[in-house]
Amino acid sequence: MEKPTDKTTILMKRLQEREQEQMLILSISSALSQALNKEEFNAVVNGILKDNFLFDDFVLASANENETEYQIFYQSSDKNTESKNYVLNDGFFNRCMDAADTVIFDLTEDQKNPDYIKSVFKKGFKNAFGICLPYTSGNRNVLFLFFKNPKTFTRESNRILRGIATQLSITVRNSKLTQEYENNVAELKKLKNNSSNNSLQIVETKKEGFQGIIGNSDAMKVVYELISQVAFSNSTVLILGETGTGKELVASAIHDLSPVSGNKMVKVNCASIPEHLIESELFGHEKGAFTGATDQRIGKFEQAENSTIFLDEIGELPLELQGKLLRVLQEKEIERVGGNKTIKINARVIAATNKSLQKEVTENRFRSDLYYRLNVYPITIPALRDRKNDIEILGNFFLEKHSERIGKKINGFSKKVLKSMIANAWPGNVRELENMVERSVLFAKEDMIKEMTFPEIFIGKSETSKTEFHTKTLQEVEKEYILKIIKKCNGRISGPQGAAVLLGLPSTTLGSRIQKLGIKKEHFLD
Repeated sequence: MEKPTDKTTILMKRLQEREQEQMLILSISSALSQALNKEEFNAVVNGILKDNFLFDDFVLASANENETEYQIFYQSSDKNTESKNYVLNDGFFNRCMDAADTVIFDLTEDQKNPDYIKSVFKKGFKNAFGICLPYTSGNRNVLFLFFKNPKTFTRESNRILRGIATQLSITVRNSKLTQEYENNVAELKKLKNNSSNNSLQIVETKKEGFQGIIGNSDAMKVVYELISQVAFSNSTVLILGETGTGKELVASAIHDLSPVSGNKMVKVNCASIPEHLIESELFGHEKGAFTGATDQRIGKFEQAENSTIFLDEIGELPLELQGKLLRVLQEKEIERVGGNKTIKINARVIAATNKSLQKEVTENRFRSDLYYRLNVYPITIPALRDRKNDIEILGNFFLEKHSERIGKKINGFSKKVLKSMIANAWPGNVRELENMVERSVLFAKEDMIKEMTFPEIFIGKSETSKTEFHTKTLQEVEKEYILKIIKKCNGRISGPQGAAVLLGLPSTTLGSRIQKLGIKKEHFLD
């Protein structure tokens, strides 16, 4: 008979193993999310994927929507795979498409087999595992892993593969879009060279960084992973972050990676519209609904049909309108002001705020039911001071952008300025950094930014008086802040709603800091 302590030990071991698996899934997905073409995808396959799955060959097959044939998108043993078409119903691709779980194949010598199956069979690979990846807009993908020894593919391997399946589909789509973009640019260049019309211009639309977001710090990689995982769903997203952190960029990235990316995202700033007009702005109005309503007006939700609506500064939405927004989220229907007709709508909602909605709820300025309905998938964007590794990258990006626009040739920042930029608190975050760089370019008299004047941060009297009594050490401040975040997350450290995400840190790093600061469970759990 097992002792209770033995059961606890086994349970703790299993939990640790699952947490390690989740960290590995996050790590692999993060690497895949940054692969935007086949060369980068190849590096990920032959690096982190091969190290963890130990496959002998890796084949990714892909079919366009409504087509009866598929192609090999990638094969690790043959980088020059020809774009040959294979019928869907070949006993391999269609079997995986129709199966809810991983399909196990025992390979045999059969002339009816597709060429890539014949080639791996000749190499001595007699075992294959096929998995249908989640459907993405316009694409159906199947992954085949080939092994000389089937025992190499374990239950853990299968769980990890399921965990990264969505990101694999996204990466395939991103690679195809990149290839399509490059082909279009090449075609335009060809047209330009062959044309006698010198006015023909090539407009480059490729976005910098991750979908236009600049930064490669660990904190931002977590954000990129969260974006990639939620983009293809229709779930409501709540983006949290201080002013100037780039909440609108994150919303645009989610939309651009979504199945409705071909439609325009509708943006609404809830703080910039007068209270008496915001209902009409969101839901529209009928002719004669109020003084001045001379025509029928289509609201933003109707404009976002089959697309995305971005509600910025959602914390500023008047309390009386919050109930109507809740109905839209729950019932997927609206009524125009002055109308009595219910209109069904299909719009994905992304909201953003720089306020603590939990605090707004406790102070009765925000409905708790609306908060929980919005908080389906929260993404917290770290402040610039918490991603200092990105300051130099962002600074150089903005320097190039504004130097070109203003017409000055500026080569970079002096070491002194760069050091000051990294040390600055940046209360206005990325937006403030960009403004400072633009101002420095305007005043620059040489080909390098050697001076940058940082605005003073004013502290109110009440705050000043508090610091006079007790000056806390940096370690005390850090411990208090981490405890506050962990309590906010109900003691959860890792996962999408854990403290590590809010702090912009890997969960392993946060665990080390907790241990070093002497934080124990009884400190944050009642």
